[in-house]
Amino acid sequence: MANELSEAEAANELMRLAKQIRRHNRAYHAHDAPEISDPEYDALVRRNAELEEQFPGLVRADSPTSDVGHEISASPLSKVPHEVRMMSLDNAFSDEEVADFLARVRRFLNLPESEPVAMTAEDKIDGLSCSLRYEKGVLVRAATRGDGQVGEDVTPNVAHISDIPQKLEGRAPEVFEIRGEVYMERAAFAALNAAQEEAGDKLFANPRNAAAGSLRQKDASVTAKRPLRFWAHGWGAASEVPGETQMDVVERIRQWGLPVSPDLKRCETLEELLQHYRSISDGRPSLGYEIDGVVYKVDRLDWQKRLGFVAKAPRWAMAHKFPAERAETTLESIDIQVGRTGKLTPVGRLAPVLVGGVTVTNVTLHNRDEIERHGVRPGDRVVVQRAGDVIPQVVENLSRDVPREPYNFPDHCPECSSEAIAEEGEVDIRCTGGLICPAQRTERLKHFVSRGALDIEGLGEKTIDQFFVLGWLESPADIFRLKDRRDDILALDGWKEKSVDNLIAAIEMKREPDAARLLFGLGIRHIGAVTARDLLKRFETLPKLRDLATLARAGDEDALSELSGIDGVGPVVVEALGDFFHEEHNRAVWDDLLSLVTPPPYIVETQESPVSGKTVVFTGKLETMSRDEAKAQAERLGAKAAGTVSAKTDLVVAGPGAGSKLKKAADLGVEVIDEAGWAAIVEAAG
Repeated sequence: MANELSEAEAANELMRLAKQIRRHNRAYHAHDAPEISDPEYDALVRRNAELEEQFPGLVRADSPTSDVGHEISASPLSKVPHEVRMMSLDNAFSDEEVADFLARVRRFLNLPESEPVAMTAEDKIDGLSCSLRYEKGVLVRAATRGDGQVGEDVTPNVAHISDIPQKLEGRAPEVFEIRGEVYMERAAFAALNAAQEEAGDKLFANPRNAAAGSLRQKDASVTAKRPLRFWAHGWGAASEVPGETQMDVVERIRQWGLPVSPDLKRCETLEELLQHYRSISDGRPSLGYEIDGVVYKVDRLDWQKRLGFVAKAPRWAMAHKFPAERAETTLESIDIQVGRTGKLTPVGRLAPVLVGGVTVTNVTLHNRDEIERHGVRPGDRVVVQRAGDVIPQVVENLSRDVPREPYNFPDHCPECSSEAIAEEGEVDIRCTGGLICPAQRTERLKHFVSRGALDIEGLGEKTIDQFFVLGWLESPADIFRLKDRRDDILALDGWKEKSVDNLIAAIEMKREPDAARLLFGLGIRHIGAVTARDLLKRFETLPKLRDLATLARAGDEDALSELSGIDGVGPVVVEALGDFFHEEHNRAVWDDLLSLVTPPPYIVETQESPVSGKTVVFTGKLETMSRDEAKAQAERLGAKAAGTVSAKTDLVVAGPGAGSKLKKAADLGVEVIDEAGWAAIVEAAG
């Protein structure tokens, strides 16, 4: 469970999850060749979200919660920017989580318990997201979701999907983007795979991948031969929205000639939602197409607008997924992997087993305590599951009572033979080799160039491993010396002039890197992507941050106060920064790196408004919105929402019942307005 982890353990797991999810996103969205099932992928994402909620200071810049789909740089199709971002959905896996979702909506909107929150509920079809842009009722462009901001142009391809009209029936707005899923029915999928097998071609893993592979063809004539369908469930950019509720607009889309879910229903209570979920689940086996859950959306569009979005998903919608499955197999061996922080992570190797249509061969065992809890040893029969935690995971050891020697967790690093120990209060076993451990050195370099850090294209894991063995890469600064090894790289197998020049160009583009990404990329313990951004928002430059951290470690109270006064930065972060700069070898790495790169001051662009750049404190009871909604509004307007009043506070918004904060604002001469005054600022800013 997330709340049983230390921050260090959580940071390490979040790093692994980001890497896993990114790989699976690429396989699923870019290549239509998933390595795991949808429930298994959902469980990885869910575990990531649980950890981020428990440890908000560890949220990574490359967090999966901020990604939708996958970038499409390798696609042969033209790129199309989405005028309105195509979002993903947060998931629920239990009735309790659905109840929590409804409660969050109610709290955010500040609604009394007596006021019903109507929701729409419809089956979630398992297909490829597609956006259809109609202008004056005529289809002008179709695009896949891609990474949510940029998709692939599939306009010629959707012309062969009979469910998608080239012209809408009746009157339509000047511009209206209809969004939905391109899918393939089960019978059509079976026939397609039979034809593929007869022709000796590659078989598709499931109907979703068959639909995706068929739609994302450069040659539209190939798509024309595939029996694709379309199902509308929402919209994007619109010059006019023809309705005040989700049901109104979806019904209008149906009248325009596009199919929508026959199971779409408006529900006013939690009980109605769950009853409809179970009804859809019961009928799932008899459907002619694949579904993987039920989607709930707040029906009122004005409430949707107020709720807005967080990360990659709307606050006003959620997918209630169907449960995953379990299977029994044999744990054949336990391997130990060493991460960039030195953590020794046990991975179980399984006799291959089919779980819900996916072959599972590996299982995470988390740490030494988890192994002891299950009492697992090589040779044990175990039950594995693909939901609820990092998946797959062991949920039961069927051989616990079989006499056999217990598994002995190693006390030395398998990579460098250094002693491996657990620090006081931690469950993780870590290699003490530090920079002499090749696993840690290479993993730190891989983290430094990762997507969430400096994001250097072309410097992948294999290249880093290769250059490390050759002695060319030992610290981040060495990356910026690779241009001097152009001829050496060119002499290696597999490298051509263009690939070498592309790599060097990609590195040179990072000579003025984003300061927060650079700080995060250094892998300082407890400095996640969000914390790095928060620190740089306040101090703007890395040298200033170093000076303050050094003073704080020396006991300077002003420096300690300035650092710890940042929301989300506590004593653990301040101590980690001080410890990092106290180590001579870290200072050497830092100085060497900053002699080769020049990160500009970190200045966040904000929406222009009367409160841009100001610090706002909300106090008392807000009557027209929740505290969360008020803070979200402040952030949208470029302001910082703080929790306490200080001399740095610019504005206090006071509702009924404001107490000590209001008095302190008066003592400090801070401007105070009421909720109506704040609403006027928000409205004026647009």
